Amino acid sequence: MKRRSFLTAAGATTALGMGLKTARDFDESGMRSDVFIAKAGSYEADLESIIRDGLHELGLGPSLVKGKSVLLKPNLVEPSRSAPQINTHPLVVRAAAEVFRRWGADEVVVAEGQGHCRDSQFVLDESGLGKVLDEARLPFVDLNHDDVVSVPNKLRFTAMTELTLPVTLTKRADLIVSMPKMKTHHWAGATLSMKNFFGVMPGICYGWPKNVLHHMGIPQSILDIVAAARPHLAIVDGIIGMEGDGPIMGTPKASGLLVTGRSLPAVDVTSAWLMAIVRWRISYLAGASGRLGPISESHIRQRGESIGPLIQPYELLNSPELAGLRSQR
Repeated sequence: MKRRSFLTAAGATTALGMGLKTARDFDESGMRSDVFIAKAGSYEADLESIIRDGLHELGLGPSLVKGKSVLLKPNLVEPSRSAPQINTHPLVVRAAAEVFRRWGADEVVVAEGQGHCRDSQFVLDESGLGKVLDEARLPFVDLNHDDVVSVPNKLRFTAMTELTLPVTLTKRADLIVSMPKMKTHHWAGATLSMKNFFGVMPGICYGWPKNVLHHMGIPQSILDIVAAARPHLAIVDGIIGMEGDGPIMGTPKASGLLVTGRSLPAVDVTSAWLMAIVRWRISYLAGASGRLGPISESHIRQRGESIGPLIQPYELLNSPELAGLRSQR
């Protein structure tokens, strides 16, 4: 609650991104992307096979990662293993890592710069991710305290002229994979693979919980960060998502899905569709249109499961700011 009280003034006024262009204001004509939707009934399913098959359906295989360094960026927000709707599940992270290892990756590292609790080891231990990483012998990099490098702010949705990024992200990783949780967000509407990149911004530079970025505007910061970080792939953990008062205080939503794709905007708009959220009204997706990827249905080819039968409305907070995001389906 302290976190929310501290950021309410900044977050509530900037989360919907007043002044961002709508998706229809930008040209997507040259952009196409495939998104794979897979059913996964539980975390005990053969997640490695599901992820591998999805990547194959997207035309990806060993040539993508052989001899390369792969960075997996899960959503690790709170030190809680008793609430599976909060963090990316450790078994999804491990399954993705095993796929890339079997495909000949030179190394696979898991990296996060959690925004709330500063004690990374405590978060790893309490979330259950630490135990899984130890068992799988997967190294973890704390991006909050990594060495940093400044890069130009290409999009300039915020007033920042440059962004400070961890060197593990910019110089060590050849393939960057966003692995978010499928969740609602009390200000932005939904937090998915693009919003997940708040967590790469080092706390030693941007504060806890990344206060500088909240004050710059949540959607604006999302767009600038993704343009600078240039992630290559997204795998969304929607097996158990979160609805209501997300991204921390919401309730579980069992969707039984994994959503995968190379274009983060396309993956996120597909995930929002599955959540029955009016995706055109999520301002950072509107801002991404034509700049970072496509969000128009006609420019995204759905692979795997048919999307229609899998749509499950996610409850949103009853607030005027989010009222326009509720689907009328």
